[in-house]
Amino acid sequence: MAALLLRHAGRHCLRAHLSPQLCIRNVVPMGTTAKEEMERFWSKNTASNRPLSPHITIYSRSLPMMMSICHRGSGIALSAGVSLFGLSALLILGNFESHLELLKSLCLGPALIYTAKFAVVSLLMYHTWNGLWHLMWDLGKGLKILQLYQAGVVVLVLTVLSSLGLAAM
Repeated sequence: MAALLLRHAGRHCLRAHLSPQLCIRNVVPMGTTAKEEMERFWSKNTASNRPLSPHITIYSRSLPMMMSICHRGSGIALSAGVSLFGLSALLILGNFESHLELLKSLCLGPALIYTAKFAVVSLLMYHTWNGLWHLMWDLGKGLKILQLYQAGVVVLVLTVLSSLGLAAM
């Protein structure tokens, strides 16, 4: 609303070719500045001796909290991995088969290959199973404390089992 009023006053000044002093008379003054608002906020909080908002460091670590943080981290890692893979496919010369041949020529041991596959697949499986758990929360199911911990353990067990199975393929 204030922007529209300011625009109208500016247009009026341009059209009428009035002096700047007459234009200022048409503009509505602001109540307070941001600096005054900030000073008032901090003086009020200092006078009331209230603590700042609780930070993550004061909470004890719980399984649901850590799984939620790891869910965000796995999503970021998966997004970064897909983005880097896509960029490398665009920027690096050659095709996919030539890159597979390069990996085969490195003669990496089966243990290293299985570990790498397990690391990639475990991120995907954790994010998938935990995402389903979050969808259950959105439906309002499993929100009691005991159910939260049980579902968390189920997600971790399903993650390990499905990751082991997919990495073995």
